[in-house]
Amino acid sequence: MESAIILVFVLGYLAITLEHNLKIDKLIPALVMMAVCWALIALGIDGFSTWFDSGKHALVENFPDLLHEEKLHLMEETLLHHLGKTAEILVFLLGAMTIVEIIDYFDGFATIKGFIKTKSKSKILWIFAFLAFILSAIIDNLTATIVLISILQKIVKNRDVRIWYAGLIIIAANAGGAWSPIGDVTTTMLWIGNKVTTLKLIQFLFIPSLVCMLVPVFISSFLPAFKGNLNVSDENEKPKGKFSATMLYLGLGAIVFVPIFKTVTHLPPYVGMMLSLGVVATFAEIYSKSKFNITSLDDDAGEHMSAHHSPVHSSLSKIELPSILFFLGILMAVAALESLGQLFGFATWLQDSIGMIGTELEGTRVSDLVVLLLGVGSAIIDNVPLVAASLGMFSEVTDNQLWHFIAYSAGTGGSMLIIGSAAGVVAMGMEKIDFFWYLKKITWLAFVGFLAGAITFIFMRQFV
Repeated sequence: MESAIILVFVLGYLAITLEHNLKIDKLIPALVMMAVCWALIALGIDGFSTWFDSGKHALVENFPDLLHEEKLHLMEETLLHHLGKTAEILVFLLGAMTIVEIIDYFDGFATIKGFIKTKSKSKILWIFAFLAFILSAIIDNLTATIVLISILQKIVKNRDVRIWYAGLIIIAANAGGAWSPIGDVTTTMLWIGNKVTTLKLIQFLFIPSLVCMLVPVFISSFLPAFKGNLNVSDENEKPKGKFSATMLYLGLGAIVFVPIFKTVTHLPPYVGMMLSLGVVATFAEIYSKSKFNITSLDDDAGEHMSAHHSPVHSSLSKIELPSILFFLGILMAVAALESLGQLFGFATWLQDSIGMIGTELEGTRVSDLVVLLLGVGSAIIDNVPLVAASLGMFSEVTDNQLWHFIAYSAGTGGSMLIIGSAAGVVAMGMEKIDFFWYLKKITWLAFVGFLAGAITFIFMRQFV
């Protein structure tokens, strides 16, 4: 049964990568793959020899000896756990995307567009790369990618040129998220799990992450795609609204408020995002002079007309729901493999197989190759379960440099494939980027940056 589940996952993954060839939207194989994997788990629950407890990040002891009802109960708890964690990400994403759309409703991104005076493709590349690197550390790589691609769509009208910028934004955003405890879900996991502290994380990873961003951008600036100037035309441009700048600063400020809210209350980030969305929506309704009618409860025609013209309703109607469902399918399908202990077993096998290739570091034997392969694996599967598996694999103390290397590898390694990170998945949905186009044009740049940053980390840790 385990082989059948892995086969379903592989076939589903292959269907996603061949989306444009098969003419089937990627969310369909993602959802089918998720449902079939969990159905096979439910049908063959008595035949599995291991079960991974995601809450405790450890394998369940004596799982084969449990009664059938106990196994089913454990499966239901695990499924609910993964659904809850996935829902946190999706609700957070919905909130962030809605705020971005509200800003766009008021033409707020025209304010940032106005700051970019140059038409040089290479200079615009550097501007967006640094914006992605800094913003992702503050508002997380996922939200930073949404914001910057939204701005990019206002500046670069040619999609063939724009997807090149989007590819480099993914690399820069993932690099920026790696050195911040709130910049990427995996660094947040390590931070909440008391494996790293904020100051040490920044101390060890800021420079390697910066190198990971700088090298691909530097190389790209010499590529034909970034030669010459952009043909920027202001024809048919929507005039800048009265509250454009206000809504831009309010929206971005509301997103920046989310990690502060989390630090103070210790609540999940999506709670703060919903509070921020509520505040931004309130001002949006006021500024649009629309009637307060975020949810239609009255059947009166006037009420429906008011709701139709509400900036909140307008923004919600533009949310990329297929991307949300695709994200749901991917995460829950990976969760199925994790629950069977497949990812945990794979990570352990890596450690046992190539554990002899390592370095002596403060009395602790660390396999650099294992961590690097973890980074490559995060591009193929997903960095969240792999980091979760590493939490159970290693028992090093807080701020051991192994944890920082894992944070770097898992955070930046996902850039090597378009579906290897949340930022990549969102960019793929927003710009309809082809998997194989990214593989051919961007993957090698991400790989070079990943290796450059890793070498920088290995060199720096001898002196830090």
